[in-house]
Amino acid sequence: MRAAVLGSPVAHSLSPVLHRAAYAALGLTEWRYDRFEVDEAGLPGFLEQLDVAGQGWSGLSLTMPLKRVVIPLLDQVSELALAVDAVNTVCFTADGRRTGDNTDVPGLVAALRERGVAEVDSAAVLGAGATASSALAALGQVCTGEITAYVRGPERAAQMRDLGDRIGVKVATAPWERAAEAFRTPLTVSTTPVGATDHLADAVPPSPGALFDVLYHPWPTALAAAWSRRGGTVLGGLDLLVHQAVLQCQLFTGVTPAPLAAMRAAGQAALAG
Repeated sequence: MRAAVLGSPVAHSLSPVLHRAAYAALGLTEWRYDRFEVDEAGLPGFLEQLDVAGQGWSGLSLTMPLKRVVIPLLDQVSELALAVDAVNTVCFTADGRRTGDNTDVPGLVAALRERGVAEVDSAAVLGAGATASSALAALGQVCTGEITAYVRGPERAAQMRDLGDRIGVKVATAPWERAAEAFRTPLTVSTTPVGATDHLADAVPPSPGALFDVLYHPWPTALAAAWSRRGGTVLGGLDLLVHQAVLQCQLFTGVTPAPLAAMRAAGQAALAG
């Protein structure tokens, strides 16, 4: 059986490390997991050339920039993935149909709860991409009050408010120039690219709440390092990657539960190396 991660760039992805560790721990010796460099333009052709039945394809993990552009190419998409407009998991049925799902949302929630962040009265999101959409949906399960999204430009602000309306989450928006205000909330989720929040490191308050920075390479980010120095709770991209990969592995293999500890240890070892 086969699975793989697609994206561009994708060479840095830890998904092969995590999934291969899961297969080894589960004794799935005939399973393989690969990575392929695929961008938006190449995705339709890549999907068309897959011999799903002949080559035993079970599923695909998707990273940037494919989580939204894949949706029109699928035969069925889960309600959650449609609501957040982001598919990070594609499974193939026995007859070759493509089904899309989102494991980022439940993965975010599981990672937060593992670290004791089960409920907050307000929260903030930095960014407005596909991962920010998943973060909003996840925060809807742990935040009882308002969520503020700090974004660049009125168009992205409108998109985040519209998403909040679709998923039933109260969302306010603020310009990126005021992003440091996010740190006043008990939980901040940063979904921005490498380097985008470095200038905010000096703005971390003396006693911060929790930070979930979805990056894992390089790690720690300047923001995460400053947060840790001030004694705040810090979750990183590996926390998200492991928890969403656990759910993907279960969808791909049908084996539950996937070996969380083995997958996390493999990821930590790879980052340390």
